[in-house]
Amino acid sequence: MPVKKKQENSESLSKIIVEGMLEKKATDVLVMDLRGINGSFADFFILCNGNSDTQVDAISDSIEEYVEKHIDEHVWHKEGHKNKEWILLDFVNVVANVFKKETRAYYKLEQLWGDAKLNYIDPSKQSEQ
Repeated sequence: MPVKKKQENSESLSKIIVEGMLEKKATDVLVMDLRGINGSFADFFILCNGNSDTQVDAISDSIEEYVEKHIDEHVWHKEGHKNKEWILLDFVNVVANVFKKETRAYYKLEQLWGDAKLNYIDPSKQSEQ
């Protein structure tokens, strides 16, 4: 039972992170489900783009606010707030990555896990829920 509860928690957390991203108009949101991959470091790896330093920062702040408000969890580790090219928010079982478009294209993290289940988020369908 503890494994199922952990999976439910990481699924809920990933959905809340996506909501926080979309609240600040993040683009190209991708949820990578790593649960079926042996040796993966997290259950979900979530990527999105912002168009400017300001938007990347705002998306990152929005994620933290949404997670704290909805499930009272706090980020375990964060990096990248100084340069605002790529901000990483590590919630242990779920890792959120907020990129400037050019930086994401350079690192191509989507290609690191060929076996991951990929879920590209359509913002218009999210607002209907």
